[in-house]
Amino acid sequence: MKNEPLVIKKRGEDGSRVISIRIREDLLSKLDKAAGECNYSRNELINTLLTHGVENLIIEE
Repeated sequence: MKNEPLVIKKRGEDGSRVISIRIREDLLSKLDKAAGECNYSRNELINTLLTHGVENLIIEE
C-alpha cells in the first residue's frame, strides 16, 4: 500500500463562506425537523434548499 500524504484544507478554502442570518424560530424548528427526517445536517438542508430556490427563481417585471 502506497503512503499518500493527508491533505487538509484550511477552513473557508473549500469555496464556502460562513455567514449569519436571522430566521424565525418556527421556521428553524421546521428546518430542524426536516433535516432530522432526511438525515441531513441543518447546513446541508439549507444549502440544498437555497440552491434549488436560486436555480429555479423567476423574477417577473
